[in-house]
Amino acid sequence: MTVVAAEETGTAGGPDRIRHLEQRLQQLQGEFERTLEEQRRQIEALRSELERLRAGAGSAEPAGQGAGPAAGSGQAPRDSAGTPAVRSAPPAMSSVSPWRLGRAGAYVDVGLVGTFAAGTSTADDIEGGLQPGGHDPNQRGFTVQGVELNLTGSVDPYFSGSANLLYSLDASGESRFELEEAWLQTLQLPAGLQVRAGQFYAPFGRINGRHPHQWGFVDSPLVIARLLGPDGLRNPGAQLSWMMPTTFYSELFLAVQDSQGDGAAPFRAGGHVHGGEEAGALPMGFRPLENDRGVSALNDLMWTLRYALSWDVTDQQTVLVGLSAALGPNASGAGGAPATQIYGLDLYWKWRSPRAHAGFPFVSFQAEALLRRYELGAFDWTEHAEHGEPFLADAASGTPAALPAETVTDYGFYTELLYGFRRGWVAGMRFDYVAGGEGDYEKGPWTFAGEPVGRDLLRRERWRITPNLTWYPSEYSKLRLQYNYDRRADVGEDHSVWLQVELSLGAHAAHQF
Repeated sequence: MTVVAAEETGTAGGPDRIRHLEQRLQQLQGEFERTLEEQRRQIEALRSELERLRAGAGSAEPAGQGAGPAAGSGQAPRDSAGTPAVRSAPPAMSSVSPWRLGRAGAYVDVGLVGTFAAGTSTADDIEGGLQPGGHDPNQRGFTVQGVELNLTGSVDPYFSGSANLLYSLDASGESRFELEEAWLQTLQLPAGLQVRAGQFYAPFGRINGRHPHQWGFVDSPLVIARLLGPDGLRNPGAQLSWMMPTTFYSELFLAVQDSQGDGAAPFRAGGHVHGGEEAGALPMGFRPLENDRGVSALNDLMWTLRYALSWDVTDQQTVLVGLSAALGPNASGAGGAPATQIYGLDLYWKWRSPRAHAGFPFVSFQAEALLRRYELGAFDWTEHAEHGEPFLADAASGTPAALPAETVTDYGFYTELLYGFRRGWVAGMRFDYVAGGEGDYEKGPWTFAGEPVGRDLLRRERWRITPNLTWYPSEYSKLRLQYNYDRRADVGEDHSVWLQVELSLGAHAAHQF
């Protein structure tokens, strides 16, 4: 096990080295815990092999085969689901250095996570309608929610880095490749400061910064997918964080990122387009996205601010509270740059039994509430009509609609409760609610391409109840059975059942608390 150099334990550098020493301490603690875990796994594997041979079941194999050390993960995950440590596994690969390229101060750990779902639903608009999240199950039958390649490591004594490359399939069978994250992060800035730059998730709330395999449920919460977009908030940019000098965890984040593309749907991307089977389909606000002025000033970028604090209520209970805001332009109106403002409050609480083994039993509760103000600019559909394109029209007169400027408000929340009742088994329950105040643009008797138009599908009231049961055979695999009961205004109720299977190969970093 690596020993901290004498100069690192001294006072040289003073506060400038606090963050670096904290990270070094965490690394050494992780190595120590992994070494102990590896020895435990080998002991359990040998005991299992010995019992098998004593029972007469080993005649088909040479003695000792399968008793090697388990395939490792780099770090045992510590997430809200209480992912358990593996009991024993046969591959002869050391978990102390899993799939590592390089060594010492410059290395990369390689990991692969595959998440797949199978199931059915009574809904006809599963992709984008019933399931608005970009990585939700998207059809009856089978869904490749994502196969993610993760590269994480140390660049040098001053920077660490991470990259996540994702492959998935849409409902039509088309392949989709995307760069979820790829960033560089400082290690030795003074005064508790840290800078991250590259492609990354905006520091908004809890779910937004987590990859699908870290979720406690098969799909994304409704309010997150609707108000932040199917792919969440993530784009190229830079982030500054400050770990405040308090006796409890207290951290402030400020990020500035591009405001266009799939990773900024509520901003210059203009929300989502709904009604895939409708002629032409209407974007949010019934306004085409034709007035994006690009980036000419700082307020044309997406800005995210977050403050999070955490403390131990007792030796077994921990609470984390966060406040978030995301601000930027959108391209929904004619002339100018109407703004989008999103505010969020999140809460997380976890209890772990004083007699817990491998993280079980435990109980955790998580909730997020969001509010979005979306400024819609004035828009006249006359030009579309003159060019022979589908247009929004008054149902009575057939004349093109002239929509005035206005601001609409959307809001919602979710709560989820997870109960790890025995090692490897977690029962969950989630409640989702999302709605939007009726805008003036929705009150008119409109038609689009000759079809009647009611309330904006992207802003109607909706709620969902979701129970599930998850089994972790080891920290490298997961099986999850989930039922969704959906109730959508003006659409009706739907029932869905999903079975999710997940595998993990190689290294996977510790999950955020």
